[in-house]
Amino acid sequence: MQIYIMRHGEAENFAASDAERPLTARGIAQSQQMATLLASHLNGELDHVWVSPYLRAQQTWQAMANTLPSPMRVDSVEDITPYGDAETVAEYIQATIETEQPQSLLLISHLPLVGYLTAELVAGLQPPMFLTSAIAAIDYDPQTGTSTLLWQHQPHK
Repeated sequence: MQIYIMRHGEAENFAASDAERPLTARGIAQSQQMATLLASHLNGELDHVWVSPYLRAQQTWQAMANTLPSPMRVDSVEDITPYGDAETVAEYIQATIETEQPQSLLLISHLPLVGYLTAELVAGLQPPMFLTSAIAAIDYDPQTGTSTLLWQHQPHK
């Protein structure tokens, strides 16, 4: 199964609250660019999408949705905000895989969670840095519970 971990697109610096920071025009463009790249790696389907409830993550998904295959499920997941716990989220991913058996999951979240979660899923990996709109692809074997980092890409500009 493939797990794609993505940091939201570039957001405005100021808003009424951190949760309300919208994407910039550049953030929208970069998210669309990464949707095209991700679509080229998918086998024509995307089973689950988990999106942080924060505005910038929701807008990242909205910018990508028309380019990617329609997922079976899109969920707003409270546990994947910037304050999410990587171990808890990894356990939630593993439980979802066991019960629902998706073949692919795209998770759109924030720093520092995206780096820590990648390292939590791939044994021995130091948390990688994620620029805005960057995506890491992980191959997860549900039989053995082991994972491999396949690639990590970031937008060109």
